[in-house]
Amino acid sequence: MIYIEQPVLFLVGPTAIGKTALSIDIAKKYNCEIISMDSMQIYQHMDVGTAKITHEEKDGVVHHLLDVVPPDEHYDAALYCDDALIAIQNIHSMGKIPLITGGTGLYLQSLTQGFFDGPPGDEKVRSQLEHELESEGAEAMHQKLTTIDSISANKIHPNDSYRVIRALEVYRLTNIALSEHIRRQERVERFTNCLKIGLTAPREKLYERINLRTEIMLVQGLEQEVRKLLAMGYTRDLKSMGSIGYKHMVHYLEGEWDFEEMKTLLARDTRRYAKRQYTWFNKDKDIQWFDVKKEQKKIHNLIENWCV
Repeated sequence: MIYIEQPVLFLVGPTAIGKTALSIDIAKKYNCEIISMDSMQIYQHMDVGTAKITHEEKDGVVHHLLDVVPPDEHYDAALYCDDALIAIQNIHSMGKIPLITGGTGLYLQSLTQGFFDGPPGDEKVRSQLEHELESEGAEAMHQKLTTIDSISANKIHPNDSYRVIRALEVYRLTNIALSEHIRRQERVERFTNCLKIGLTAPREKLYERINLRTEIMLVQGLEQEVRKLLAMGYTRDLKSMGSIGYKHMVHYLEGEWDFEEMKTLLARDTRRYAKRQYTWFNKDKDIQWFDVKKEQKKIHNLIENWCV
């Protein structure tokens, strides 16, 4: 694993907490460039539903790892680590501080503590699994994974056939679940000089922000964005199209839900996602948590003392 001694700053938290505005403020004040740590904002053409920062909101701050791949291209935590490390090194080479901000806990864990690759792929096993996928379908394969490794199955979307097959391959090759391999892996911090800041808020305030964001997405054109993606040939069975917001709108557009039902379930599932994000981040005991509204001065004081 590559170890990095130069400073790296993290700003994390659940969706809609207010990371974007604060990250711009921090970046401008402390000579940072921002690296996105969002597993959905890496997709091109998916802007409204991912709350992707706009050109105006960037306010001149350079951003990395936005719009990396089209919605039908495979992208995972291992690829993110490779791309993020390149960006970190480039930012350091210019004498700036990388500010890594987002809400994807798996990306944070993989980037800071290393990524478990597992045993080398076996062509025969992989071919058999791909044949099973073709004949039995993605849902059946995900159910097989649930039977042998419910922890991994809960983290992998049923439509993410690449990761489902890899998890099944690891089990068939080693007779040990992927989640157990990961649990046994020694955890060592990659960054020897990093500061991890987490943003939080009272639950009712966060849920208000999530409900408001849902309304804003609908006003800003989530429906039009999803219609365009479908017209471009990006189907509902893609991992990207099965994410929060996009799958909800597809249900509405195909007549499975009415508009109010879609809006209600979108807000509900976003709130549930925020709870899962906290669960991920709470695994990292190095994160220092601050109220996003009341403690921004404390955040700036912490960064200033760390930068010295």
